[in-house]
Amino acid sequence: MVFDKKEFDRWIKQAEYTLDSAKEDIENKRFSWACFKAQQPAEYAVKGLLYGIGSIPVGHSLIRLVGRLKRRGVNVDEALRHSRLLDRHYIPTLYPNAHPEGSPFEYYD
Repeated sequence: MVFDKKEFDRWIKQAEYTLDSAKEDIENKRFSWACFKAQQPAEYAVKGLLYGIGSIPVGHSLIRLVGRLKRRGVNVDEALRHSRLLDRHYIPTLYPNAHPEGSPFEYYD
């Protein structure tokens, strides 16, 4: 199997950039954005790996994306545990209707 390192590197660079932005959000007490942005670099990294091995990723669920890696024979047990946590913060950090009242930023500290 040929690995597409150039495509993988593009996705990893974006993951690193977004993770840096999440760290800035923590410093600025923008915790809902920091949580959302914590999920994003993980998604970019997994998608980069999938593209690298020649698989086209679809969707935003880390659990599903990591599951595709598992089906390809990649050991992802620890990644699945982290994916469950990160996926829980994908929607609630963005949308007010994910909460009974108020806005997402009011629920994260």
